[in-house]
Amino acid sequence: MSKVKVTTNDIARKVIEQKSMYLLDVRNESDFEEWKIEGEAFEYKNVPFSEIKEGVEHLAKKLPKDKDIIVACAKGISAQKTVDKLEGAGFNNVYPLEGGMQAWSEHLEPVKVADIEGGAIYQFIRLGKGCLSYMVISNGEAAVIDATRMIDTFKKFADDKDAVIRYTLDTHLHADHISGGRRLAKETNTSYYLPPKDATEITFDYQKLEEGTSLSVGNAKIEVKAIYSPGHTIGSTSLIVNNAYLLTGDILFIQSIGRPDLAGKADDWVEDLHDTLYETYKTLDQELLVLPAHYASNDEMNEDGTIGKKLSTLYQENDGLNVSSQDKFRKMVTENLPPQPNSHQKIRETNMGKQSPDSEEQREMEIGPNRCAIS
Repeated sequence: MSKVKVTTNDIARKVIEQKSMYLLDVRNESDFEEWKIEGEAFEYKNVPFSEIKEGVEHLAKKLPKDKDIIVACAKGISAQKTVDKLEGAGFNNVYPLEGGMQAWSEHLEPVKVADIEGGAIYQFIRLGKGCLSYMVISNGEAAVIDATRMIDTFKKFADDKDAVIRYTLDTHLHADHISGGRRLAKETNTSYYLPPKDATEITFDYQKLEEGTSLSVGNAKIEVKAIYSPGHTIGSTSLIVNNAYLLTGDILFIQSIGRPDLAGKADDWVEDLHDTLYETYKTLDQELLVLPAHYASNDEMNEDGTIGKKLSTLYQENDGLNVSSQDKFRKMVTENLPPQPNSHQKIRETNMGKQSPDSEEQREMEIGPNRCAIS
């Protein structure tokens, strides 16, 4: 039995650094087609484990022996069995992905966006899900924005940077993943902020994140300022950090724009989405670096691994910001909605505090790609 396993940390570095990798995925074809590990220079082969249970002779003829082969499955069990079979067939270059796609879905990769006075702003990339969280650190204090449920990552990162988490904030009520903001605030004995227009059904106490809210982080007075920007949800609120970084939540992405339908309000909210993108954001400093809460593909990554572009650049390059009329915008948005995220209503209710699924159920609810953008 193989004793060497590849971790999600190993895979993440290959993605960020755009290194090559050969991936043998033994999940069912439909699961593989819907969602897989994306890499700029990755090679793929998908063979369901059911086809190799009895033997790997046919598969062995199709696999390279001159490069490492990473084997992935749902949770790591079938991958290990596949590796054992291939080693028995003479392969010494096969390695299972520890924890499988479940572990990949939960991996967070921190990348520094920029230094700021007394600290830095960091982007936490959930490579297997396309989610982006942020931590602003200055002079020993931190604010965490749009945290995922893997809150231990944020706690450890802050500890490693000798920073105390002072605030956690969600730019909106999330529907594609379970927020860790409220639990992180509870475990760090700090304040949790949420837009009040998204909080009409929540079952817990919170601080209002609304137009004009201004929070200082550290002695350097690095400010996080809120701007009301509805459209993805009725409460969606953007944040400007240090007058240089625009955290857009799920309103504006690098290659697309947010969808307005995850609460069943597409026709009602499409006008709000248009006004935010074509009026509110137009009044902002166009030199702001847009940092979204999601991304769709790795080609949105910059060379340093970050995901972000200047607002002025997006007004030139993003098709969703260049629709000639409001009627055409409405048609584009309402006719190009992708399938809704897995378990999106149950995720919304969990983030409201109405449901309390256990950790295993939370994992299952989140499995699959994010679908927060217009196609």
